[in-house]
Amino acid sequence: MLTGSYHYPCIDGILFGTPWQEALRQEADRLGARRVFAIASRSLAAAMPLGPMLHEALGERSAGLVHDIAAHSPREDVARAAAAARDAGADLLVAIGGGSVVDAAKVAQLCLARDIFAAAGFDALRHRRHAAIADYALPVRVIAVPTTLSGAEFTAFAGVTDTARQVKEGYAHPEMAPRTVILDPQITVHTPAALWLSTGIRAVDHAVEDLCSVNSQPFADAASIHALRLLARSLRRTRAEPGDLDARLESQIGVWLSLTGTQGGVQKGASHAIGHVLGGTAGVPHGFTSCVMLPAVLRWNRAETAERQRLVSEALGEPGLDAADVVARLITDLGLPRTLREVKLQREQLHPIAQQTMHDPWTATNPRKIAGPEDVLEILDMAW
Repeated sequence: MLTGSYHYPCIDGILFGTPWQEALRQEADRLGARRVFAIASRSLAAAMPLGPMLHEALGERSAGLVHDIAAHSPREDVARAAAAARDAGADLLVAIGGGSVVDAAKVAQLCLARDIFAAAGFDALRHRRHAAIADYALPVRVIAVPTTLSGAEFTAFAGVTDTARQVKEGYAHPEMAPRTVILDPQITVHTPAALWLSTGIRAVDHAVEDLCSVNSQPFADAASIHALRLLARSLRRTRAEPGDLDARLESQIGVWLSLTGTQGGVQKGASHAIGHVLGGTAGVPHGFTSCVMLPAVLRWNRAETAERQRLVSEALGEPGLDAADVVARLITDLGLPRTLREVKLQREQLHPIAQQTMHDPWTATNPRKIAGPEDVLEILDMAW
């Protein structure tokens, strides 16, 4: 008999299709916020007058803005943002940007709760990274306005990079997911095309690894299948016509659905595990890690997940074909990199990456057992 459990995240809801300024004002009113502090991406702040736009939306409740979060959310940047929010007397954070910005804001909640405002203080957080609400609550929460398709806004965990050790570390807390997610396709037109499309493949990766997971669930399966349908067509439409807001919103909804399994505890596999290391250690952007690893992982896992991979092919609109080939064709259609060479990796980096991947928790939950670094190297060679 099928058994399992699904636990809903501590979030209030998702607002979609409403202009972000209007939605943010509504949420600030609903939550009674008096000091709203924004954490945004550098590129977005350069592309549009975010400060004046926040003031227009919030009036005197707009308490400040930082926009210097580097890729993969370095400890130093997160600590600096948390300190600025503290100094501004923030009672609500708003994250406007991609996955690194959203992760930074999510972990800034922990920093504000634990009075950690320097990089060295993250060691204490790291040792308590699976804190329960009973351990400590988060008095300052986040609203997210995502501008990419990475999906960080839908999860109660985040990655922050220890730049001294060049390792990306995970942090989790039941309240860490943003209270509200605002999906406005209009603000995403400023996102570079390669970033938008590659993070869309990241969402494809979420859905695919959920469908093929060692603990897949019916609710997540249904959401993942529809996510793949939406993403396959909307990403291609967006590449053909970047100004198609309906397609962009369809992709955003696809991302939302693709995180259903993650929210409920469905375990990922080697594509995500290797991707974490490629990002935190080798500096490969989030979306590109999925572009280069997902087809290889599907091929390596095929013997264990053949039946589930058929669901992937069907959802992507090519029933009966090999899932790895179908995913690879989508990546090619979007003009994205397909190999580790294309994302500037060197052969000598593969062995350290394989060793580091063995420490990622999702290596242990890959559907085909990964016995050691030599198995990871085999997958990396397939992606070379």
